[in-house]
Amino acid sequence: MNVADLTGITLDYWVARSLHDFVREIYFTDSGTKVAVRGNDHGRPWDGRFTPSTSWVAAGVVLDRAQRFELRERHDGEAAFCVAEFQGSHQSVQAHGDTVRIALLRAFVTNCFGDTVTEMLRQPQALNGPHAERVGEPSAVGDVEDLPHPDAQIGDIGTAPR
Repeated sequence: MNVADLTGITLDYWVARSLHDFVREIYFTDSGTKVAVRGNDHGRPWDGRFTPSTSWVAAGVVLDRAQRFELRERHDGEAAFCVAEFQGSHQSVQAHGDTVRIALLRAFVTNCFGDTVTEMLRQPQALNGPHAERVGEPSAVGDVEDLPHPDAQIGDIGTAPR
């Protein structure tokens, strides 16, 4: 599959696969229609839906890894175009998308995997660097504290326990 054609759940999946410093497990929720991850991003645990293609909250973990991010001038009806360089890489990548967010995410996946990727694995998997291994069931969360709720936003402050 061409990275330039990735959208929706497939783009979300490949972004999660590209975040192997953050994501340790990928699984699917909502009858397999949403990508979910377990991991820890800069000390902040994450266990739940991961939809960077539709949410800047999730896409923010990619933006945080950008060392350089440029947008090119955009006119009505044209695709967004970005050039980016990410942590750990000394190459610039470029990508197009219907939105700036999609262009950024495609650039990030291209940076990690190149211009093409294989088919998405639609079953729970553990990440070992850029490689994924199928697992029977997602692991128990265990010692993760202050988990975001899948329906909430990370950083939401709830009421104090009574």
